[in-house]
Amino acid sequence: MSGVENAPLDAEPAAIRFVEVSKSFGERKRRHLVLDRVSFSVPKGRTTVIAGGSGQGKSVILKLILGLLKPDAGQVLVGDRDIAAMGYRALQEVRMLFGVLFQGVALFDSLTVFENIALPLRERTKLSSEEIRQRVAATLDQLELTGHEEKFPAQLSGGMKKRVGLARALQLDPEIVLFDEPTTGLDPVMTREIYELFTRTQQRLGYTAVIVSHDIPQIFTLADQIILLNKGELDVFSEASRIPYSTKPKIREFARQVMGQEAREG
Repeated sequence: MSGVENAPLDAEPAAIRFVEVSKSFGERKRRHLVLDRVSFSVPKGRTTVIAGGSGQGKSVILKLILGLLKPDAGQVLVGDRDIAAMGYRALQEVRMLFGVLFQGVALFDSLTVFENIALPLRERTKLSSEEIRQRVAATLDQLELTGHEEKFPAQLSGGMKKRVGLARALQLDPEIVLFDEPTTGLDPVMTREIYELFTRTQQRLGYTAVIVSHDIPQIFTLADQIILLNKGELDVFSEASRIPYSTKPKIREFARQVMGQEAREG
């Protein structure tokens, strides 16, 4: 079941909508319910953070959005199109709307920084080599990667790899960018720098961002909307400060244990 706690963004135009979505895994007698009739909207041009403990379904939501999994029930809508009802060709067309930054970045070790970033343009467009060079060069400059284009991934720090991954995810001018645990393996200083980079990039380009993370409460600084998952249920907040005041005991307990916050009267 899902609930909304002080979430006015729900009234804004939605890039993605989940409508009564359920998803479970395993055999019938050992069925593990991950999502239980959850409903929420991801507002266009904003940053939505999806948080929760391990195994609560955060990455499952991303896979449902991309059509890599199908819901057991309900609808996953991108715009007004139901992902679960699409055939292969229609699904591939909708996936062109997305950029994805994977948890492990997934750079190709045998390709240079330039070649990794240029790969989506070579595979999915008919741009000339010069047009590709110009576009990649512009992205390198925007993400402070100029001078590193001939390096290989093994020569980069963890933070630099994240920048390259983001650069590649943005090459096709996506309307929606999905981030799967984007700061895994980074120290606190680098994590803060990456968060600042994400914020600047999203504000400049205006795409819709969906960030899955366990990095609580730091990740909340990026959020226009926060979605919390716990034991199949889902709650939506417009700001982190409202979480300790949830009407649901399990959410207040989450705030106390994970965020170190308790609601205070007055």
